[in-house]
Amino acid sequence: MIDATDSQMATLADLVESLAAADATVNAMMAARDGLLALAGRMAVDIAKQGDHSDGGDMTMRTVAAEIGQRLRVSDRTVERRIAEASCLVDGFPTVWAAQGAGRIAAAHAHVIIETGTQLIDAVQRDAYAAAVLPLAEVESPNRLRPLARRIAERFQELPVDDRHRHARSQRRVWARDQDDAMADLTLHGPAVLVHAMMDRLSQMAHEIRSENLRAAKEARVIGGDFTPDARSVDEIRADLLADLVLTGSPAGHDIADGLLGEIRGRIEITVPVMTLMGQDLGANAGHRDSPPSSKRSETKRATAGTPDIDARSLSEERSDETKRPTIDGLPPAILDGAVPIDARTARLLAGTTTGWDRVLTHPVTGAVLAADRYRPPEQLKRHLRARDQRCRFPTCGLAARKCDLDHNDAASTGGSTSEGNLSAFCRRHHTLKHASPWHVKHQAGGLLEWRSPTGRTYLDTPPPPNTVVFTSETSEPCDSVEIFVDRVRAPF
Repeated sequence: MIDATDSQMATLADLVESLAAADATVNAMMAARDGLLALAGRMAVDIAKQGDHSDGGDMTMRTVAAEIGQRLRVSDRTVERRIAEASCLVDGFPTVWAAQGAGRIAAAHAHVIIETGTQLIDAVQRDAYAAAVLPLAEVESPNRLRPLARRIAERFQELPVDDRHRHARSQRRVWARDQDDAMADLTLHGPAVLVHAMMDRLSQMAHEIRSENLRAAKEARVIGGDFTPDARSVDEIRADLLADLVLTGSPAGHDIADGLLGEIRGRIEITVPVMTLMGQDLGANAGHRDSPPSSKRSETKRATAGTPDIDARSLSEERSDETKRPTIDGLPPAILDGAVPIDARTARLLAGTTTGWDRVLTHPVTGAVLAADRYRPPEQLKRHLRARDQRCRFPTCGLAARKCDLDHNDAASTGGSTSEGNLSAFCRRHHTLKHASPWHVKHQAGGLLEWRSPTGRTYLDTPPPPNTVVFTSETSEPCDSVEIFVDRVRAPF
């Protein structure tokens, strides 16, 4: 900055102050939002108390969260989580909430204070803890505040760490989160001793593989033999080892008398256009004038596949010939669980080991699902509905249809038909919400669902477009009917 002019330095100073003011305003508005969310939570509790419901107000809270979520265009699960977090801040740590609203601390500071002090049950202890940690929060960054807040919170703990750990162990879990480029995260929350031990074992095994690879490469150079080195990094090897152990290992410490757990294999559901499955270039001939005449239906394959026979390393390695494959209408080569794009090579590897496929027949122009069957079919209607819906049909919910219930929109007990026009996939949460709250749904043509909220707002949910092939007409001349238009369509096969 030695070359900066006085004017530039003055401008920089103004920018810093302006950013500080803007940040304080943003944090104050976030505090105001938390206040409103906490108020919504109190209202839900009050309404539930008026009815003395046996579920403790759970369905009322879901209903309120769904109403807010649709207005904000976020999942009601997200809203319910935000209400819980806001209530913890506003009701449990009012001085921290006030400090954020006044711009003295940021929302990140408030999150650290609550996270480290959430186990303090007594209100007096929480207030004493907040009074001790707030002065530090006003001068330290959130990451530097966290270890300091933990030390302070420990002074006010009533229960010893052994008792707290015993309770914390009951919260252990594993969850997956989808990421870009056909990747995902698998996260384990568990006892620190076991987690660090697992990481250490994976690291030792990965370094041993690397050492063995270097030794073999050195021997090959000495004798002049051919050797293909393992170019994976330690991180890559650790990830592949974990996948290998989880997908192929036997749960010896948990297996039942008949050894049935060892026979369980991981299941996934993949939707892939049949031309991609065949390894053909989808983008080269779609809608091309010289293509052969089309059939009246496009075909997509869907498999619920077990993965244990696929080498974890083979799924991790890249292949340059797959990265250049085009797509049709922006659709990726294959879709995992109706939501996550995956590469065509992985889809073909899994296709070679699966024992059964659902065939999804789609309209060649609109892409709408026409029918779904299986070569050895049971339950054709269920397969059709899950192919059409792909995920829970409550707006903003993305749970895969294979994990959902198939529910009658008009109850069968009152004459509702068991048909494509009266069935939809709902996750258990929204299935019960539909039956036990003032949320109502009406089935429209084409699989469109019209939801009406307790406050009278209407929300529409359209089936997601299937991962399939559609074709364009070879002529721009207007068509007098859909049939004429379809007859003009040409397929790439």
